[in-house]
Amino acid sequence: MLKKHVAPLLAAMSLLFSTAACSDQSIIDTNGDLAKYQEAEDSVVNEFLHAEKPTFTTKTVATFNEPWAMTALPREGDESLKLLVTQKTGELFVVDAATGNKTAITGVPKVAYGGQGGLGDVILAPDFATSNNIYLSYVEAGTGPDSRKFGAKVIKAKLSGLDVGQPSLQAIRPIWQQTPKMKGQGHYSHRLLFSPDGRYLYISSGERQEKTPAQDMSVNLGKIIRLKPDGTVPADNPFMDKNNDVSAQFWTIGHRNVLGMAFDDKGKLWAHEMGPRGGDEFNLIEKGKNYGWPLVSNGCNYTGTDIPDHDTRPDFAAPKITWTPVVSPSSMSIYKSGKHNDFPAWQGDVLISGLSSKALIVVNLDDNDSDNDSASERYRYDMGKRIRSVLAVDGEVWLLEDGDEARLLHLFPK
Repeated sequence: MLKKHVAPLLAAMSLLFSTAACSDQSIIDTNGDLAKYQEAEDSVVNEFLHAEKPTFTTKTVATFNEPWAMTALPREGDESLKLLVTQKTGELFVVDAATGNKTAITGVPKVAYGGQGGLGDVILAPDFATSNNIYLSYVEAGTGPDSRKFGAKVIKAKLSGLDVGQPSLQAIRPIWQQTPKMKGQGHYSHRLLFSPDGRYLYISSGERQEKTPAQDMSVNLGKIIRLKPDGTVPADNPFMDKNNDVSAQFWTIGHRNVLGMAFDDKGKLWAHEMGPRGGDEFNLIEKGKNYGWPLVSNGCNYTGTDIPDHDTRPDFAAPKITWTPVVSPSSMSIYKSGKHNDFPAWQGDVLISGLSSKALIVVNLDDNDSDNDSASERYRYDMGKRIRSVLAVDGEVWLLEDGDEARLLHLFPK
């Protein structure tokens, strides 16, 4: 019950800082604002939630250079957990979470590494138990005159040789790619997620730091894509148009840089995306909706010029949470107990990894009113390092730091 009292207070604080963030561009101080925000938030959280806020210690399991994503392989009986971990530079590893031993997987396609680009997300096919298929996203360069242009690509591949300790990717098949390829090496997004029933593959496609593609129905940038597992387009997608094969892929439009997606236990899809200078968003993703970028945002342009807030355009879907100063959300995972129940207070909560905020952020979903789903930041943990990825598996939680010599951390409740 306490968290329900805290949510309005944190929402009011967020509004206060969001309003102030663009009102006087001459006094913007992101670091100063962040310190003030965190101080105020910590005060509220400590007053109301101190008694119930879980605490934890961390254990370093392994280290990586520029890791980007991780997922868990199915576990049988008492065998140790195995994780698949990607590195932006193009490496894919099987990691024994108990010992930290890493085994490189061969056969990964060549990636265009640079900026925010390289090897991206990795997820298991819904039928992995029988097919051993996985899905990977990565950035590739164009050819010929487009050799200095880049775009994200998604492939399906069979993960072979796990049982003999010589894992490799076989039978690689392309599923989807960003079109057109663009100059620059930012905002690919390329996050992957299957629907709970395994029938649909969702792909986040960033607007490549070009803004206008997010509202352009002729390109698949700045969108969330929905496909069948084989890459074909479902007939019930909301933008089906016999004269526009590209828009038929779209589930939602008007996105900037979606780096986290997850389904809750009621089958609702949530996503977060990075705002510009302020205005990071946490959104409920609903079929056919337009989320407004770049026409609206609760942040400002990097030049300091204002962008109309979401409340000026009720025709666009508004975020359930906005963060100013930004938290730079980089991934998300929903906590569910299983064989373990290390953090029962987090049951059903969304765990978000933060880059600039160097934090693990816990968000509560309050959907008692089905017509007005809401969310609020519940806890924030200062991790002291940029956090690239978070993964909740069977009641345990794992974090990946960002950058060189980044640690894979296992969280243990105190």
